[in-house]
Order: sequence, then structure tokens, then C-alpha cells
Amino acid sequence: MRVLGVDPGLTRCGVGVVDGVAGRPLTMRGVGVVRTPADAELGHRLVAIEQGIEQWLDEHSPEVLAVERVFSQHNVRTVMGTAQASAVAMLCASRRGIPVALHTPSEVKAAVTGSGRADKAQVGAMVTRLLRLDAPPRPADAADALALAICHIWRAPAQNRLQQAVAQNRLQQAASQNRLQQAAAPHAARTPTAQKGRTA
Repeated sequence: MRVLGVDPGLTRCGVGVVDGVAGRPLTMRGVGVVRTPADAELGHRLVAIEQGIEQWLDEHSPEVLAVERVFSQHNVRTVMGTAQASAVAMLCASRRGIPVALHTPSEVKAAVTGSGRADKAQVGAMVTRLLRLDAPPRPADAADALALAICHIWRAPAQNRLQQAVAQNRLQQAASQNRLQQAAAPHAARTPTAQKGRTA
């Protein structure tokens, strides 16, 4: 599985590509940051992020895009910028038919370090170790993007099993509902006749 991880942000949008499957050594295929000037108009910054993400999609052809799920912070302006960059990344992938997976920061930290409260230094250190790199990727946004990709690769099998179980349960419920409706249909057809007879 090849996953493009995206740590969304308006000024620095981290991107990282990882190949691998759960339970086996992982390989980094690329890491970097899509940058936009803070003094540029918002629309121009979003276009720049789109162009940057498109280049990464063209170059690496990932099977999945893993994006950090935006969560509430005290700084509303930061949250808005993160959400906007996240939406651009999801749009780029969806336009190509590439599945998008969302992971919360705590999920990523727990998957990579074993603790949902790990700091950026710990995440960077574990990413370096897991991908057998010479040094932690810089800036931290790049390391976070790789951590997102790693998280998805490791969590995907369990998520797929859960989705399959949910889908199977829905099918069983639908089949059961159909049987109940079919069983009730003859009774419903007889009811008007019986009522008419009592009226007469």
C-alpha cells in the first residue's frame, strides 16, 4: 500500500509518502512541505496548496490519502486555515478517485509512539526509527505527514474488517426487514376483506 500523508496547514502543509503493509518494514518514498506566503490572499494560497498536492499525486500515485482530522483549538483562525488546507487536499484526491482517510492527532501519536499524548519530538524520533532515516524530517509538519501515512498503513486492516462487519450487519438487517415485510404482506391483503365482512 502506498499512502500520501498530509498534515494540513496554510503556511506549511506537510506531505509524506510511505510504502508498506502492516507487520512489515515500511519505506519512505518522499517527504516535503508545500509552503505559501502568509501575506498572500487566501484564494491564491489555496491554489498554491492545490498545485503542490497535485504535483505529489502526479509523482507518487498513492493508493490512499491520509489527512489529519481537524479538531477544535483555542485559536479559531488556525483551525480555519487548517480546515481549508485539509479540504483542498481531500478535493485533489477525490477528484482522482483516490480514497481519503481521516485520523485524529491522538490516533496518529498512539499508532506511532504508543501514546496519544506524545509531543512532536517523540513523533519525529519514532518516524525516524520506523522508516530507518538518518535524521528526523524537518520541519515537524513533514514528520507529522509521514506519521499520518504510517498510522493509516497500520490501522487500515482493522478499519477494513470493521467496515466489512458493519456492511455485513446492514445487509443482514435489510434481509431480515424484507422477510418481515413479505410475511406481513399476505396478512395485510386479507385485512380489508375481513373488515368489510364485519361491517356488513
